[in-house]
Amino acid sequence: MTIDLPDLAATEALGRRLGGLLFPGAVVALVGPLGAGKTHLARAIAEGVGADGRAVASPTFTLIHEYAGRVPVYHFDAYRLRGPADLADLGADEYLDGGGVCLVEWADRVEAALPAERLRVTLSVTGEMSRRALLEAFGPRHGAVLEALR
Repeated sequence: MTIDLPDLAATEALGRRLGGLLFPGAVVALVGPLGAGKTHLARAIAEGVGADGRAVASPTFTLIHEYAGRVPVYHFDAYRLRGPADLADLGADEYLDGGGVCLVEWADRVEAALPAERLRVTLSVTGEMSRRALLEAFGPRHGAVLEALR
């Protein structure tokens, strides 16, 4: 599914809607170049899950942030990781296999360490404030989320 996001408000609306549909154990792999809006989208998804979006920041230096919502939100940043083994060394399996919602920025760097069932959101820059989101579901539960977004 491809969604054009003409401005930040559209990105926020997509994130909140998506967050409202996510379930315990959901994994969202966020992919895109620097400045594509991965953290902005993660913030809106967290809000949709019921977390305080104002608290959501890029976890680049701490690698994992945890936020309380209707289910816990675990926000990862794989930018500084060398590969899937580094994610595993962080103990990410406990989060990825747990009962929260996992948001993984720069997921393409650690994709082999992610669960087979996940939602992949690839953001591309189409203008100063506009973006395009390509959403791909892997597995039936994430597929149902994508269907509900249609």
